[in-house]
Amino acid sequence: MTLILYTTLGVSDLVRSAAFYDAVFAALGVARSPDSTAAFIGWGPDYDGGVSFWICKPFDGRPMSAGNGSMVALRADSDAQVIAFHDAAVAHGGTSEGLPGTRPYYEPSFFVAYVRDPDGHKLACAFHRHVPQAG
Repeated sequence: MTLILYTTLGVSDLVRSAAFYDAVFAALGVARSPDSTAAFIGWGPDYDGGVSFWICKPFDGRPMSAGNGSMVALRADSDAQVIAFHDAAVAHGGTSEGLPGTRPYYEPSFFVAYVRDPDGHKLACAFHRHVPQAG
């Protein structure tokens, strides 16, 4: 059984955020979900096909807010995908929270980049099978 069905983030500008996430997920080879609508935009498979990621305006009509300490981590298939994710995010209105690479506090096989989307939500993209260069 897969633990997560979907992840949803509230956004302030659906069009701007859709353009940001189109670029980010394209860098990872993930297309929009066939279940997307004008009000709920998602990437990944339909509900029966696996885990998906969604954005929408908050249901309660109040302004969105980014959760302090909250982060969504996306899986990459290579170091190159982590780099492409970071480049796409920054080029489409996101801000860097950590350039692609390894970190001294993680194991050397964990290659990761961190960004914030246009609304301030923190995202990570990680490839956990990185092979460090022999030195």
